[in-house]
Amino acid sequence: MIKTSGASTIMELEILLKAAQEQLQEMKFEGQRSKVIQLTAACELFARHVTRTALDIGDFEACKQRLIERGMRFAEQADVSRAVIAENARPFVRDGMAILVHGYSNVVCGCLQHAAKSGVRFKVIVTQGQPECDGFKTASTLQEAGIPVEMILDTAVGYVIQEVDMVLTGAAGVCESGGIINKIGTFQVAAIAKEAKKPFCVASESYKFCRLYPLSPTDLPDAEKEQPPRVEQGIKIRQPPSDFTPPSHITLLLTDIGVLTPSAVSDELIKLYY
Repeated sequence: MIKTSGASTIMELEILLKAAQEQLQEMKFEGQRSKVIQLTAACELFARHVTRTALDIGDFEACKQRLIERGMRFAEQADVSRAVIAENARPFVRDGMAILVHGYSNVVCGCLQHAAKSGVRFKVIVTQGQPECDGFKTASTLQEAGIPVEMILDTAVGYVIQEVDMVLTGAAGVCESGGIINKIGTFQVAAIAKEAKKPFCVASESYKFCRLYPLSPTDLPDAEKEQPPRVEQGIKIRQPPSDFTPPSHITLLLTDIGVLTPSAVSDELIKLYY
């Protein structure tokens, strides 16, 4: 968009980028939950690059060219970040482990596939992931990689938790507090893992780090909040898409900028934005 825009000043360019961000946030992704949080975080991060570049370079055309180069590097980095995360997660997946996974995450599957290719032998217990039942996609992906998989009901996490050595989940967004916004049920899994003293690890790209500070599910962005319930046979059926898992329930964040504790997220956000 920067290449083809007719903008002649940084302010015009920022307005165009803001409009593009709003259009992206309104897009729907078939078969997937909302991606508004990570899109917003990525767009805000790139917007920060625009501001920095404008301050560093006075000439607009030179500034525009630098932004195009940074945009291409930004996209390339997003592509390779999963491979970096998989390598960072590798030491945490060991022979004989049973790893519990909730729902579907490309990053989580990539970590487990990489570990299996490295010769580590382990099994994965996958929740069904209601209401989308995306656990079936996880199970299929891991089976194709030769990883033994068992599927359980979402409500059976407490039943199997003593068999589990580690919980590994993805994130729709990593908040400033070090907590995460993710698929509904993630907080329940984390609470059970904490009670059972099992490590709860999150695999996530750093571009999902967002300047949000929710304290409860009611503080989530509008796109992640519960919608009005549908009614079937006179019964209201509630299906909130996401929940918030506080940092107190998270052991480690496995990211492309390193293995972090939840308390380190705010420091990394400062580095990314300032």
